[in-house]
Parts: sequence; C-alpha cells; structure tokens
Amino acid sequence: MLALLSSEDQSFLSLFKEPNTKHLFCWTHTLARNTMNYTLIGMPGSGKSTIGRRMAQELELGFVDTDVLIEISHQNSLQEILDQHGYLHFRALEEAEILKIDVDHHVISTGGSVIYGEQAMQHLKSMSQVIFLEVEFEELQQRIDNFHSRGITLAPEQTFRDLFDEREPLYRHYADLIISSSHISPEEVVAILKRSPTCRHV
Repeated sequence: MLALLSSEDQSFLSLFKEPNTKHLFCWTHTLARNTMNYTLIGMPGSGKSTIGRRMAQELELGFVDTDVLIEISHQNSLQEILDQHGYLHFRALEEAEILKIDVDHHVISTGGSVIYGEQAMQHLKSMSQVIFLEVEFEELQQRIDNFHSRGITLAPEQTFRDLFDEREPLYRHYADLIISSSHISPEEVVAILKRSPTCRHV
C-alpha cells in the first residue's frame, strides 16, 4: 500500500484525475526523471502547443508539433487541407504523419483529432506517456477566437459542442494522465508536470 503523503503532496495530487492512483504516483516520478517522450492531447484551445514548447524547454527535451508536420509535408495550412479535401481525408493524413514519428526524449503536441486514429494513438502510446489537457467547454469557447480558420475537423452540421462531447471520452480512453487545466496558466501546468510527489510503497 502507499505510504501517507504530506498535505502539500495531497493538494498537488488533487489537480490530477487518474483512477489508478499507484500508477499516477510512479508516472509523475518517471516524468520528473526526464527519460522518455510525452504526448499532449486535448481539444483545440487546450494549450497543447504552448504548454508543449514550455515543457520541452523546461525539461530540456525536443519538441514536435504534428500540425506543423502536416502543413510542411502538404505545403498547405490545416484549414486549406480541410477546405480542399474534407475532414475524413484530413484525419487520414494526420494518422499517416504521426505513424512516421520516430523520436526519443521529445514532447509531442498533437492535433485535436488525433484520437480518431487508433493506429496513430497506439503508436504514440508505445513510444510515450499520453497526457490529456482537460479544459471545460465554456473555457474553450472563450479561448478560441479563430474557429473558422483554425483547422478544426468538424463533420457537416456538427457543432463545437457536439465535437467536445464526442471527443472527451476518447481523450480519457487514451490518456495515461489527465490534468485539469481550465483555470491555470501554461506556466502552472508545466510546473505541475515538473513536480514529483514522494512515491513510497510499503
């Protein structure tokens, strides 16, 4: 069983949402040791790119943004690809691009639709710990001011609320760790990820 934690560590752990507590303790300790890759998933506006860059800098890791990889590979913006080929074609391109990734000691920031590609997610999980940046719907609405040019993969007639409700369980399904980041800054999220509570098994 786990030894008792200090009140400080108990407060720290309240920021996480992970049913397997033992796994959570050991996982955060692994993160602090800086020994592997970390993949960020979440809705558009959850801060994946911003937090990923800061996390990579703080932990002295490389950084990969899969949206940028797609744009470079296809010489078009995400929105242009969506407008020209549709959302299903875009998801296929996204999965193919992610399956090419072969890095070590990197933070990988993904597009919001990555969780529709089962092979892509299994590839990422095989090479990294997957972190879901959970943000409340109302907060996402406030953060996104370029909804129609951002490259969000919506089905016809699908609303942003529909998309949120559809994706939320998929993010949770693939996540090794969930951080509730609605009301904290990117700097605070990175600080949380850098910390490692005492992990002792008795």
